[in-house]
Amino acid sequence: MSGENTQSDQFTEWCVVELLGHRRLGGFVTEQTIAGQRFLRIDIPRRDGTMTTQLVNPLSIYCLTPTTEALARAVARENQPEPIHRWELPPAREAKRVSPMEYQEIREPDGDPTGEEDADELPF
Repeated sequence: MSGENTQSDQFTEWCVVELLGHRRLGGFVTEQTIAGQRFLRIDIPRRDGTMTTQLVNPLSIYCLTPTTEALARAVARENQPEPIHRWELPPAREAKRVSPMEYQEIREPDGDPTGEEDADELPF
């Protein structure tokens, strides 16, 4: 029918969003489509006056509570998401290289040929 109302019921509200990973966020929530998939876009106010945006799959939401802007901002102040960072281990420390002569001195302290006397004091 050509006379139908084509207005979208797009969600745009200040909310407290509780995610299944035990995260709680406060912010302005809208819907956004990326590559044909629907996401909730949460614009989270930061303490410095800027906003952080997170896109959340709706299936990961435990609870979505529409609320006032003031309450959503208060929740956001107490639950600031971490900036994006790499999930890598820190670089390994380089092992100290020991020459065969130094190793012999470590293994045979004070002339003990067995090294058994001071075995508890070895540096490794």
